[in-house]
Formats: sequence, C-alpha cells, structure tokens
Amino acid sequence: MSAASEPRPVGRLAPSPTGRLHLGHARSFLLAWWHARSRGGSIVLRIEDLDTTRVRPGMVESTLEDLRWLGLDWDGEPLLQSSDTTPLASACERLLASGEAYPCVCTRSEIQALSAPHAGEIEPRYPGTCRDVFASIEDARQRSGREPALRLKIPEGPIEIADGLHGAASFDVAREVGDIVLRRRDGAFAYQLAVVVDDARQGVNEVVRGEDLLPSAARQWHVQNALSLPHPRWWHVPWVADETGERLAKRRDSISLSSLRSEGVDPRAIVAWAARSSGIACAPSASPADLLRRFEMERIPRTPIRFTPADLAALRTPPRA
Repeated sequence: MSAASEPRPVGRLAPSPTGRLHLGHARSFLLAWWHARSRGGSIVLRIEDLDTTRVRPGMVESTLEDLRWLGLDWDGEPLLQSSDTTPLASACERLLASGEAYPCVCTRSEIQALSAPHAGEIEPRYPGTCRDVFASIEDARQRSGREPALRLKIPEGPIEIADGLHGAASFDVAREVGDIVLRRRDGAFAYQLAVVVDDARQGVNEVVRGEDLLPSAARQWHVQNALSLPHPRWWHVPWVADETGERLAKRRDSISLSSLRSEGVDPRAIVAWAARSSGIACAPSASPADLLRRFEMERIPRTPIRFTPADLAALRTPPRA
C-alpha cells in the first residue's frame, strides 16, 4: 500500500488509573503521541478503569492532570471505559451465539491445580475443561451452582504478529495460555476484550505501548479475528528500567509524575529526557510539539532504557540560562 493510500493514523493514550503515572509511562505516551502527530494523525484518550478492584480514588483526575502537564493533548472527549460497557456486552453475546465463546465455571485454584505454569511462565494454561460442556450460560449456572465466566475458543497453531520495532513475532496462544477469558465470573469484562472493542469504537488503527504487552497483541489478534475487526499496527517499545535493571513500577512514588510536578520539576525536562532516550537530539528542555519534526520511530533503541539516580537529579536541576 502506498503512503498516499494509507489510512490516516489514529493512535491512542490508554492509561489505567490504578496508581500514579511514572516516567516510564511518560515516555511511552510521548512516543505514541509523537508517532501519530508527526505523521498528521490524531490521538484519542481512553481511561481503562474496568478493573474496579484496582482503581484508586482520585487517579482519573491525577492522570488527566499529568498528561496535560507534560504538554500532551488528544482529539475529542476522553473515553472512560466504565461509562458504557454496552459494546462489550454485545461482543460477548455475539461470540456466545456464534459458538466461538463458551461458559466456564472453573475457579482460579482449579485451573492452577490442573495446569501449573512451567518455568518462565507467569500464568497457567487453561486446559479447556469447560469447552463444549454447557449448552448456555444458564445451563452452566444451573448445573454447577456457580456464576460462569466466558472464554474465547483459541484456534490451535501459531500466529505471527508484525511489530514495527521487533519485526515478526510468533505466538501460539492455544499452547501457551489456552482459551482466554472475555468476561470474568464476577461479571467484569477482561482486558483483552475491552482493548479490542474500545480500540475499534474509537477508530484506533495503530498502537504504541510497552514491550511487556507484546504477548497481549497475539491474544487481541484472536479476539479481533473472532469479532471480524481489523488488526491495528503495533509498535512495542522497550520499557524504562531503574538502576538495578528492574522495570519502573507505580509503587515507586519518587519518580511519579505527580510527585515531580509537586516538586516544581519543569515538565519540558522530562520531555527532553524522553526524547534523548529515544534517539532525538534536543535542548535540555522542550515541549512535545517542539520535537514533532525530529521524531522517527526507527531511532528508538531496541533495549530497555536505564533511568538512574543521576538522571533523576538532572530532572530536578533547573537548566542554566
């Protein structure tokens, strides 16, 4: 497809209000913003607040303030995921009616007992215990005495995810994790379903996010296929690590954007750090818009970025006049 015939880029910022945004989030959001805006595209904002057990009070407002403080903007009104879950319920109904999804009454402990994760795996593989067992949600409820979850039937065999930074990556979701959850037993919609449905309804056609979510792209690919939705283009950027090599986490309040903001740190210094760590030469301080013409996704390093105490001290030091 020629550049002239490619669709206009629509990227997205999709923070989760489960804790304070930190410098790693800032870099990922800046990269997503630069990637779309530098090519004449648009950016939508979605607050992913469906996991109510982890959402913290005041974090939605804090997240919006952090993004504005960095100098980021977006097109249209933000979408608060929890404000309208009708499209998610409709997607579940479609998949259940087509036979591509099924009710599952297995508990987490039962799955773990049946299929303990192997070395290097972070979750057990679902062995398909309930696949093709129940005629309907109500049948599963009556026969088990439990409220069922809903799972998507994952076809056997590997698929290939084309990533703009990592190249082609092969995943066998059926072998690695089995049939994935679409709606939990408590009625909450799963992340993999919500991301797919809400990207589609917001018109998102490209996704820039952390490389830890690359395996999720394969799961979302299957959900998109089942719902006959297009696959976006993906770019999974290496994460920001601390001085020990561990990925920055929300529990590190010292590098949270709200803490730095309250200290009086110049947000342009953070923008400049994010730019330099992404192969963009710039002055000690810059706004996101200042760097649009210099941004090239191809320059981004393919390995994690180390953020050291010296880097933090530099952010806190006002640039010389």
